[in-house]
Amino acid sequence: MLNIYVCEDDAAQRRSIVKIIQNTVLIEELDMRLVLDTKDPHMLLEQVKTVPNTGIYFLDIDLGSDMNGLKLAQLIRHYDPRGFIIFITAHSELSYMTFQYRVEAMDFVLKDNPAEAGVKIRECLLNAMERYTLQANRTHKAYTIEACGRKISVDYDDIFFFETSVNIHKIILHASDRQIEFSGTMKELAGTLDGNFVRCHRSFLVNKNNIKEVDAKNRILYFPNGESCLMSTRMMKEL
Repeated sequence: MLNIYVCEDDAAQRRSIVKIIQNTVLIEELDMRLVLDTKDPHMLLEQVKTVPNTGIYFLDIDLGSDMNGLKLAQLIRHYDPRGFIIFITAHSELSYMTFQYRVEAMDFVLKDNPAEAGVKIRECLLNAMERYTLQANRTHKAYTIEACGRKISVDYDDIFFFETSVNIHKIILHASDRQIEFSGTMKELAGTLDGNFVRCHRSFLVNKNNIKEVDAKNRILYFPNGESCLMSTRMMKEL
């Protein structure tokens, strides 16, 4: 999932940008979430330090602060080197300074024409989603599912286990930061994953790399986020 951040000191313009972002994410069913919109670059930077996910950053250049958008982007790069930075500004003449600050901006969106700015913001979100998905699939193995009309890619490393849902022909993916229910059967699923995923029970298929503790006596597996699943006697040896 991509995290979205907006830093704009003009409250009305910030609300407009946020509305465009939220509408685009909803309509296009993008695997993104708006984490923070603020006028304070220091607040945004503190948030980025604590959240490891890749981000999309919509930054005004003139923030009316002791830190401008270019400096903020430069500092963001220390914590999120692969993040997508988009400057929203009325100062197109400052675009050359992105090279001076070495921030590798994805795009510039000019405020002068609100309708055109809305189109550009939408294009940036779609482009970032496409690049992120390709990037994730190259650097890590990822499992892609369709749920609620969206295509969602989850790194194998982030998957703890799959569980048969109480809803017929449905499976629940348990990841480090979320749960997703999607259509499928455990038998079909087992044939699409690599050797790190082991069937430990008729209702559970686990990523053995993410098992934190094995309680052999009670036949329970524990994971880093506190979740657990059952392990059958018959499948214990294979695991």
